[in-house]
Amino acid sequence: MAPGLPTAMDRPHFIGIGGAGMSGIAKILAQRGAAVAGSDAKESATAEALRALGVTVRIGHAAGHLASDATCVVVSSAIREDNPELARAAELGIPVVHRSDALARLMDGLRPIAVAGTHGKTTTTSMLAVSLSTLGLNPSYAIGGDLDEPGSNALHGEGEIFVAEADESDRSFHKYAPEVAIVLNVELDHHANYASMEEIYESFGTFAGRIVDGGTLVITADHEGARELTRRLPAGDRVRVVTYGESEDADVRVLSVVPQGLRSEVTVELDGSRLTFAVSVPGRHYAHNAVAALAAGVALGVPADELASALASYTGVKRRLQLKGEAAGVQVVDSYAHHPTEMTADLEAMRAAAGDSRIFVVFQPHLFSRTQELGKEMGQALSLADASLVLDVYPAREDPVPGVTSELVVEAAQAAGAHVTPVHDTAQVPALMTGMTRPGDLVLTMGAGDVTDLGPGILARLSKKL
Repeated sequence: MAPGLPTAMDRPHFIGIGGAGMSGIAKILAQRGAAVAGSDAKESATAEALRALGVTVRIGHAAGHLASDATCVVVSSAIREDNPELARAAELGIPVVHRSDALARLMDGLRPIAVAGTHGKTTTTSMLAVSLSTLGLNPSYAIGGDLDEPGSNALHGEGEIFVAEADESDRSFHKYAPEVAIVLNVELDHHANYASMEEIYESFGTFAGRIVDGGTLVITADHEGARELTRRLPAGDRVRVVTYGESEDADVRVLSVVPQGLRSEVTVELDGSRLTFAVSVPGRHYAHNAVAALAAGVALGVPADELASALASYTGVKRRLQLKGEAAGVQVVDSYAHHPTEMTADLEAMRAAAGDSRIFVVFQPHLFSRTQELGKEMGQALSLADASLVLDVYPAREDPVPGVTSELVVEAAQAAGAHVTPVHDTAQVPALMTGMTRPGDLVLTMGAGDVTDLGPGILARLSKKL
């Protein structure tokens, strides 16, 4: 049986309750019986899904939204110190709890799997949640994206396993004490919080050090950053290290990844035996995510052959190469990729799946700090597309940085020989993309911001060509 409700969180108030991470924790607390309330900047399908669970969701941020009998206020790193509800909490003496601390409390008494890495966390967490559920293990889970409908990013299950996406961006993954931890890759990102790879190694090392005695670290053997992290881990047998990948020395070795349209067939060698299973999303990187999920489940005692079969039941998560629709013979796919490595991986996956089809991208750089540091690499990644539209930088939580615009990406793309067009008015995108495409082409809306909202408009405009 899953544990009950932490008493200090029986009447929580969430600031920014509609966010992917925040809404998931709110959902689990509501399902455990808490009287959950919160606020968000705007209406959303996620807000409606929470209301359906009995959660009180108010739109806008105001001191009056915080009830005086709230037992705690839950915030993420995106909440600014001048938020009026945060100020009201201080006046009332209500404890403020970071999102990561709230999630850590929900894992108490369970067998946590924490999924970390610069890329692929949401997909891998989703693969585990879906496959373990398929096997009837009833896990709890908290994911950074919706599986198939708003509010499907989290669930309170009655089983003993809790699968959680572990966010390195603000070092909040240091709060967890997993039985099994996954590290998918280790690269420099989140430049507002990490100044160097040395800081990244230190942070991931702290996360690995939080694994409970007798637990397991599942880590890729293929990426140099991860291999370096493995070399830096302290010697001893407190934690078992299981490596996976195509490298010859990997404990769980990927022998082949065979593209089959928008699917892949993966063959691995595990404990001297071979397993072949299907992955219902395209791309070598997603296949590797599935292998990481397989290794983590096996570390918890789930039979490898059963888990391999169950992994085929995973059909994707929103924004991770999600097919949005087809019109006038053109498919529109949504990609959350916003780091150059992710962009390259998704474009290579679509190139392998699309065959001779042309690929067009609508790309929106995410964060000024990331664009400043990686704008050149973003532009180079776009050279894998036949042509791209590049939108203005999506600021999210950041203020503008002088001299940092999407032109950094455009110039780098052009220098790499890519065909790119800067677009400053997103309302022009559907018409521009409709004019560029013909039947058989494929369009990717790419980025972590609101570029995802453009897919329906592109499809609607394409429909008018019929």
